[in-house]
Amino acid sequence: MVSSEPDGDRSARRRERHAVLLRLDPAVHEALTRWARDEFRSVNAQVELVLRNALRAAGREPKDAGPLPRRGRPPAPPAGE
Repeated sequence: MVSSEPDGDRSARRRERHAVLLRLDPAVHEALTRWARDEFRSVNAQVELVLRNALRAAGREPKDAGPLPRRGRPPAPPAGE
C-alpha cells in the first residue's frame, strides 16, 4: 500500500504516544512507585521500561520504537536565559 502522506506526517504519527488504562493491585502500584522514585522516573516511564525489557527478553522488541526519554528532571537552562 502506498501512502500519499509526506514522510514527516507519517513519522510524526508513528511517534504519538498511546494512552493505556492499566488496573493494578494497590501493592503492585506502590512497589512500582517506589522503584520509579528510586530511579528518578515517573511511574509511566518505569512501566514502559519494564515492558520494553520484557519485550527484549522475549525477542519481541519492535525495531521501529523510539528511544526512551532520558530519566530524571530536564536540565536547567544555562544562566542568563
